Amino acid sequence: MEAYEKIKQGERGALLSIGVYIVLACMKLWIGFAYHSEALRADGLNNSTDIVASAAVWIGLRISRKPPDQNHRYGHFRAETVAALLASFIMLVVGLQVLYQAVANFVSGAYTEPDLLTAWTALFCACVMLVVYVYNSRLAHRIESRAMLATAQDNRSDAMVSLGAFVGIIGAKLGFAWLDPAAALAVGLLICKTAVDIFRDSSHALTDGFDEKALQRFRETIGSTPGVARVKDVKARVHGNNVLLDATVEVAASLNVAESHGITEEIERRMGTAHGVKHVFIHIEPEGEGA
Repeated sequence: MEAYEKIKQGERGALLSIGVYIVLACMKLWIGFAYHSEALRADGLNNSTDIVASAAVWIGLRISRKPPDQNHRYGHFRAETVAALLASFIMLVVGLQVLYQAVANFVSGAYTEPDLLTAWTALFCACVMLVVYVYNSRLAHRIESRAMLATAQDNRSDAMVSLGAFVGIIGAKLGFAWLDPAAALAVGLLICKTAVDIFRDSSHALTDGFDEKALQRFRETIGSTPGVARVKDVKARVHGNNVLLDATVEVAASLNVAESHGITEEIERRMGTAHGVKHVFIHIEPEGEGA
């Protein structure tokens, strides 16, 4: 699948999230206010914030589709990673807000008994978000998109928020009012952890960090290519949903230019077949030089 086609599919996933969030946020806020559920109202406000996060991901994916220009020779693929980073910040703010409200409710003891309709609303919304999560998670892995993976993880967190609201409301109806803030506290911690994980992954990619185990696999593939005497250096970085690979290899000094070029083409073919790496730059040196 071509890079731009992957991004186009990612945009559809982001738009799906935006549409679902708009519908669910309106539903939760209306029912939460009408039937006196603090948990459901907070869940609705959480979804309102998610609309902004999903819109940021969608904009990042749109920018990623722009072709290379004079100032962006490698294209605009990293806009997708920046979008994932921005989504992590928004998720962290929401998580901290949920934690703050949960702790405040514990301290004040301001527990209310909402209508049972709010519990079924929260459960229904949780099921919807789990379906969206499964769809976007599979899409993210299929198109290898960090931004879509961030969106999917946000979908999962929102499903947990709604489940937490459901448990809290049922607990309040059964006389265990403390379950409401307790569930909110657990959900807030989950949201914060997800946000930190996305931030760590995105910032690692933006600072040209790369998985050492993956680099070792690349090195082994290059080293096993016929004609390669030694792999002198291998470097890689993530550029949106693409991997850019640079390698320096030694070949026999007796080879001519055409023969050496044939080896580089075979390396490129193998990297694409074995690892899906399409952007490969190989520097050839005669064997023994600088050793």
